[in-house]
Amino acid sequence: MKVLLTTTSFQDTPGPHHELLKNAGFDLICERGPLTESKMLELVGDIDAFLCGDDDITQAVIDKSLPKLKVISKYGIGLDKIDTDYVAQKEIPLTFCPGVNHTTVAEHTFALMLALFRKLVKEANHVANGEWVRVTGNEIMGKTIAIIGLGRIGKEVAIRAHAFGMKIVGFDLYWDEGFAQKYGVERCESAEAAMNQADIISLHTNLSDETRGIINQASIAKMKEGVVVLNCARGEIVNTDDMVSALHSGSVGGYGTDVLDVEPPPADHPLLKAPNTVITPHIGSRTYESVERQATMAARNLILALEGKKPLAQANEAPLTSHL
Repeated sequence: MKVLLTTTSFQDTPGPHHELLKNAGFDLICERGPLTESKMLELVGDIDAFLCGDDDITQAVIDKSLPKLKVISKYGIGLDKIDTDYVAQKEIPLTFCPGVNHTTVAEHTFALMLALFRKLVKEANHVANGEWVRVTGNEIMGKTIAIIGLGRIGKEVAIRAHAFGMKIVGFDLYWDEGFAQKYGVERCESAEAAMNQADIISLHTNLSDETRGIINQASIAKMKEGVVVLNCARGEIVNTDDMVSALHSGSVGGYGTDVLDVEPPPADHPLLKAPNTVITPHIGSRTYESVERQATMAARNLILALEGKKPLAQANEAPLTSHL
């Protein structure tokens, strides 16, 4: 069996997932993803299975992959780079890895938040340059945080926000009232209603037609002056040009993001030089603990599906959560 392995986290991190693939006897074709549609088209045709990250798996890629392709095993949970409807139409098993990275991404969200509020990057750079410049930051205790998408990750952010003494408001179509009561999360009738009262907005929804560009010039105009936006979901949820303009004007006081609309970004990407911005290279789930969990689940899903057995999680059988 030829398996195309593209996720760099899987390849770069030691753990039992490597032994799983080795013992399965696959012929591994390793590439450094995420791969574009054109690169995928160069590689497919004689591949039995994908163990993929955020590669472009389009209708054209699927068509060229057939009839050889038997399984797509997604490392992680985001399926927006895969034409899931066409995959289902062609009856190709599509597996994914829910429930493996929520604590890690929530911790990264708070890393971005604290870095912005305490100006940690700026201060660390001053000291590294031999400068003793003491900038005054802000507390997060008592601030209102709006969590957009209260799935597994959003809930973990809420738990931490509660521990930090923050006021929490949120929106999700699939509301867990028991959880909300336990951690003091106030339900809002819409994402807009939550965002408009927040000092901090934390995005944890999937990318869809409804969520693409929900942070834009019009929505920012209704938010509190100086709001801080955190994005550990998908870059396309935020309109890049509108965010850059808002950062320069001060209507958005800070943007902490682990994702961009183009990854990796070109050298002239406008957010790279925007003020009060902390950008990390899509590493929110990249810890040794999380990678081992995700990679092991992705490998097991792949092996089970190729053996004709039920995988641990098949995407078209999963309930929708954190969807606007």
